[in-house]
Amino acid sequence: MTKENINIECTLNQAIEMGLTEEEFKLICQKIGKTPNLTEAGICSAMFSEHCSYKSSKKWLKTLPTSGDHVIQGPGENAGIIDIGDDQAIVFKIESHNHPSFIDPYQGAATGVGGILRDVFTMGARPIALMNVLRFGDINHSLTNHLLRGVVEGIGGYGNCIGIPTVGGETNFNKSYNSNILVNAMATGLVNKNKIFYSAASGVGNPVIYVGAKTGRDGIHGATMASAEFSDDTDSQKPTVQVGDPFTGKLLLEACLELMKTELILSIQDMGAAGLTSSSVEMASKGNVGIEIDLDEIPLREKNMSSYEIMLSESQERMLMILKKGAEEDAKKIFKKWDLDFAVIGKIISPKKIILKKENTIVCNLPLDFLVNESPELDREYEIKTSKVNLSNNKIFNKKSIKTIIYNIIGNENFASKKWIYEQYDSSVMGDTISIGIKSDASIVKIHGSEKGQFKGKAVAISTDCNSKYILNNPIEGGKITVAEAARNLVVSGAKPLAITNNLNFGNPEKKEIMGQIVGSIKGIKEACEQLNTPVVSGNVSLYNETNGKSILPTPVIGMVGIVNNIEKIIYMNAKNNETLFIIGQDENKYDGFLQSSLYQEIFCDDLLGQVPPIDLKKEKQIHDFVMKLNDNEVINSAHDISDGGLLPCMIEMLLFNKLGININLPPRIQNLNEENLLFLHGWLFGEDQSRIIISTKKPDKLMEFSKSENIKIYCIGKTNNTGVVEIPKYDSICINKCLDLYNNAIPNLFP
Repeated sequence: MTKENINIECTLNQAIEMGLTEEEFKLICQKIGKTPNLTEAGICSAMFSEHCSYKSSKKWLKTLPTSGDHVIQGPGENAGIIDIGDDQAIVFKIESHNHPSFIDPYQGAATGVGGILRDVFTMGARPIALMNVLRFGDINHSLTNHLLRGVVEGIGGYGNCIGIPTVGGETNFNKSYNSNILVNAMATGLVNKNKIFYSAASGVGNPVIYVGAKTGRDGIHGATMASAEFSDDTDSQKPTVQVGDPFTGKLLLEACLELMKTELILSIQDMGAAGLTSSSVEMASKGNVGIEIDLDEIPLREKNMSSYEIMLSESQERMLMILKKGAEEDAKKIFKKWDLDFAVIGKIISPKKIILKKENTIVCNLPLDFLVNESPELDREYEIKTSKVNLSNNKIFNKKSIKTIIYNIIGNENFASKKWIYEQYDSSVMGDTISIGIKSDASIVKIHGSEKGQFKGKAVAISTDCNSKYILNNPIEGGKITVAEAARNLVVSGAKPLAITNNLNFGNPEKKEIMGQIVGSIKGIKEACEQLNTPVVSGNVSLYNETNGKSILPTPVIGMVGIVNNIEKIIYMNAKNNETLFIIGQDENKYDGFLQSSLYQEIFCDDLLGQVPPIDLKKEKQIHDFVMKLNDNEVINSAHDISDGGLLPCMIEMLLFNKLGININLPPRIQNLNEENLLFLHGWLFGEDQSRIIISTKKPDKLMEFSKSENIKIYCIGKTNNTGVVEIPKYDSICINKCLDLYNNAIPNLFP
């Protein structure tokens, strides 16, 4: 082994290559009273990166509501935790692996799944479900096919092998993602409330333990790479992409959960972004103690690794933990049984520092407060831009037949079934999956063992959502709508929304308009979470998602979790024959929603600029409560949220599975055919007015009674039949079989 020369000082150019700014490098020199060596500078660069420090966003993230009656753990830990009763809790989080997935789609996506799973089981929870939110470039772009196939294979390759069901998510396409795709992975787990584990280190003299796989050179400076823009030279960054091993991940999961059944473990942290650096620094900082590590004790899979490489490696399937004194041998037996590395690599110390030793020499000595509590917090300039583009008159209005328009929407890659994708994931492993988001608007997983006598059990409902076009045109209103729609998806599935995790994907925050998108969307998310009582308990921020200065669409993803207290109360999407369809929250005299139809506009205008449909959050909450009351009183047979594309496409989704038809009851004003009324008809059929839900019922009279007593507007669309034809009197008729063919085959036809 070559002895390191720790006296080599880091130069400014080297620091900048690591991702530090000149101002940050000068601050480091000032705070530690010397010029840092390469290892110390590398640790500072990782901890100061956007990925670890949230320096551009944390001022605004602090404004989000994070507490509530059911919140056990909010942001600041590996994952958030909410109480679901019966001494059980749900642990969940969403996180990005965007840059790695563009460079190496298979490994980038696979390690994204592995990392989010570790965030959940490090809290003591057994993972029960995976979700993902994917954004790719134009469907015809030369890279889209390659990237999509690689990402889907990576997600399936890790999730399927480790034995956790992938139960839902989103996949959308837009040219803004041509050179910067998004891969956001969400995991949900179940834990007993008395067996939750946290990451704060404690107890001076307690041993620091490394477990899992060996450390290699993969992923070095991954956190810094994830905090920078791309250029054309992305292939050169492949060494910064981690390599995952789901079989080792499965062993690590089981070994950690077995150890957690004992009383030996005090705290635990996943080695995620920035690897051993962030895990050791954050554990010690949270516990208000210091940490000393002997790097010669780290299990390595490559020779002659420097202290810089060891600390900045992001090799996968590794954990750091603090044990009680004297517990080392008992814990070691568990990990040896699972054929995993186990090493005592250091101890907790009193001075609040991170001290690293190699070959009996101190190679790093840094104050922890400086790395965490005093890390940069930027107050960037911002400008919240709101589109003033008026889509009235004929700019968006398309005089094609309703039939032609609906076939274009149903067969569009951003509306059509993603069956080709999700069938590559194992959604039924573990045997508790009830719905994967095609039978209902939310994905639903039964809480294993919750049955009691005649009681069939409880379930967790999960949804993800983001309409980037809304955020682009009005960040505040778009942020509200994103939260509201995620909640609506839970409500129409029979679940009570409880809390959210978010993944804020944006471009370069140094640009005022991008920072305005960030600030505006957080403001909107805050307002909606407060009104809907869904606090933010975990999340992730991914910035600099742009290539050669060209940004992605702003994509603040919301992942929401709710509870189904009785699985017999689950609501599914598919209507049945001879049921009456109603719109909940619809004013029959309102027709101008057409002016705000983002999907219609995207398909027929190739233009995203336009005004965003406003949302009344008080009305939204009333609609949620009303639907839950209808469900409690067994009035609802099926339900579906009205969102992308408006009423007609969403209603057709409800009819597809059973190949039903309906004779639509048009509002009085548009029952007579003329050009002015045709414009209003388009608005009524395709407008994206908010806070609306379609339900089917066998009890229309009871529904109308409830609507009057609760003062909720409803509108009767008509009664389903078995003709397989959607009749729009005097205007057009639509063949459900044709819709079904387009819906099911659009994506497979694009990726043969």
